[in-house]
Amino acid sequence: MVDISTLSAAVVGTGFIAGVHIDALRRLGVDVRGVVGSSAERAALGAAELGVGYAYASFEEMLLDTAVDVVHITSPNDSHATQAEAALRAGKHVVCEKPLAMTSKETARLRELAEETGLVAAVNFNLRFYPHVREMRERISSDSTGTPYLVVGSYLQDWLLKDTDWNWRADSARGGELRAVGDVGSHWFDLASFVTGRRIVEVMAELATFVPVRRKPVGPVESFSGGAGGETVDVASSSEDAAVIMIRFEGGALGTVTVSQVSAGRKNAVSIEVNAATDSVAWCGERPDELWIGHRSAPNEILLRDPALLTLEAGLLARTPGGHAEGFENAFLGLYRAVYGDIARGRPSPDAAYATFADGHDEMLILDAVASSARTGRWTAVRRIPEHTRTRRSEE
Repeated sequence: MVDISTLSAAVVGTGFIAGVHIDALRRLGVDVRGVVGSSAERAALGAAELGVGYAYASFEEMLLDTAVDVVHITSPNDSHATQAEAALRAGKHVVCEKPLAMTSKETARLRELAEETGLVAAVNFNLRFYPHVREMRERISSDSTGTPYLVVGSYLQDWLLKDTDWNWRADSARGGELRAVGDVGSHWFDLASFVTGRRIVEVMAELATFVPVRRKPVGPVESFSGGAGGETVDVASSSEDAAVIMIRFEGGALGTVTVSQVSAGRKNAVSIEVNAATDSVAWCGERPDELWIGHRSAPNEILLRDPALLTLEAGLLARTPGGHAEGFENAFLGLYRAVYGDIARGRPSPDAAYATFADGHDEMLILDAVASSARTGRWTAVRRIPEHTRTRRSEE
């Protein structure tokens, strides 16, 4: 077994989320060899800002670096598929930001390539690694809550509320057909399936664009930075600002989720509540240290994040004692600890807690169903290929 501290990573991208990856990797003890930017100049500037010692002149130069064990992909969505495939073919393990690719055809190819290579290939769904999210999963899987009936929640942000707010995600050619649903809705879908242990099988979606024209700055704009100021051009919006989606889960549970990037005052408000046969459990990402537990015939509870009070699996994710606030950045640390643990063991775990490329493909199939439902106004099934059929096709 390899010591995690002997592993090295390269990060593709130099924006906000790249810095979060780098911070978590450093805390884990992983050597960050260098960063890749959209150009050699951007890479050099990003390396200086992020405190990384080396800026690769190109993605191809990074792939040739034999000291790089793992590639973290934080580039725009339209680059994910080609970069993830190239990294796997170069023998590198991969951690890719969501969505895994732009289309389900691309994610299917990446899932199969990951299986063929035997490399660790993860999608960065970090919400799984909040201690209270894991606590919800453990309580539901142990049946202490009873069978889930309803799964309700939302993911609300306000960073694209104004017509002067712009980011590459607003360009469907770079961000994909679905913007709000693809960006944060995919996080909620993965969260709901992870917590309940049940896949989403059918959806009914309504999409809305409330800002029909956006003023795009001539220069580049980083995520969450708002408009860059200066000269702009008017661009017709080609993706949704918000969505309301009804869901059917395996086993009969029903769900609803509201997704928005135009909800004033909501910065990163992800929430989920599971109403089950015995109890309810609810969690909000903006109050991550609190788990609400609802009862029919007893007082409701607020369980504060304290390793001594959580189930073993959830307690292991907590990095600080009870009463010491903990949140977003530690979820990345927990995710990478699981990923790099598998890399150190030399193979992916069959029951990995992190999202794999197979999970990333499944998320894209859900997004396909959402887009189809919004176009037709009908309930739409998530079109998964049965495993025995998929195996047969891959052999043909």
